[in-house]
Parts: sequence; C-alpha cells; structure tokens
Amino acid sequence: MEKLHTYLALGDSYTIGEGVPFHQNFPNQLVQLLRGKGVHMAAPEIIARTGWTTDELAAGMQDYHFLGQYDLVTLLVGVNNQYRGRTVLEYKIELENLLIQALKLAGDKKEHVVLISIPDYGVTPFGAKLGPDVSKEVELFNSVKKALSIQYKVQYFDITPGSREAREHPELLADDQLHPSAAEYSKWSQGLFDKVRPLFK
Repeated sequence: MEKLHTYLALGDSYTIGEGVPFHQNFPNQLVQLLRGKGVHMAAPEIIARTGWTTDELAAGMQDYHFLGQYDLVTLLVGVNNQYRGRTVLEYKIELENLLIQALKLAGDKKEHVVLISIPDYGVTPFGAKLGPDVSKEVELFNSVKKALSIQYKVQYFDITPGSREAREHPELLADDQLHPSAAEYSKWSQGLFDKVRPLFK
C-alpha cells in the first residue's frame, strides 16, 4: 500500500488563510498540487491563528497531539512580532526554538523543513497607513529568518518580493485589503510545490 504522506503547517493568519475560504489557503492548495501529481497526501495539519506571535504559536503547540513524524513542515511566523513592536532579538530566540521543534517533527530531515519569509504588508492599503518603516522592519525580521535557515541548513522560501506585486495588483489581496487573496496563495503554493516535490518519491 502506498505511503500516506503528512504535512504540518505552523504559523499565523498567513497560514490559515485569513480572508479566503479554508481550502484556498496555501497549505491546502499545496496538498492539492501534490495530489495532482500522484502524491498520496493526507490533509494538512495546520497549527495557526490570526494574530499569533512566535511565543503564542509555541504555546499553541504545547497541547497539540502531534504525529511521531511529518514528511513536510513549514513555518511562517513573525509578522505579529513586528506589528506589536517586539524586538528582533526576542524574535530570533523564539523563532530558533520553533525551528528546532520543527526539525524534530520532521525527523531531523533538514530538507523537509521550510522556513517561509514574512510578506511585505507595507505595500497594502492597511500597511501603508502605518508608514514607510513597515517594509524595512519586515526585511530585518526576514534577515533573521534567512540566517537561521542557513545555520540549520533547512529550506528557505522567499515570498516577500512577490508579495510586493500587490501594490499594483489589488486582486492579490483579500477583501480586508491586508491579507493575501487565493490568487496570491496560489503563487506561494506553486513555489512551495517546486521546492518540495522532489521530497516525495
């Protein structure tokens, strides 16, 4: 019998897909792409909530009953740390702890863990009201995430440049004018698919 592959998605509003139907968030779109290529995938397990910071995600994971191991783990968190004015140093410490947990959940298979960059919400109508520092701060938080991906030798998926297309293409935003639309999530899931497809032989 063919192995049923498992996928754990950790994060915040960008992972659950705030503002779009649940099946159109990027974890579910990714699973559909993999299934379309004949990969036997279970539904994604998603631990995420709108507004979560790194410490809140860690708290949310404490009481969750995980499988022994996952074939893929993605981690996208940090925008709320930046939005609430948390320090970059605190973010680094807490994100590193989350990454260590993600690696354990992936059976220490480094290529099976993907750190995903924070989108630049400074280009959205909501973000523009907060001033020009948003984009700079997002870049700073992402530099921490990129450095950790290199240190721990996990995959890094940079969605930030593409997220800036929303400045000229409002169809890439959900109705709240802040979160991505299903079309933007489709771009993310396709990019992730290209990265992780080789993992599923």
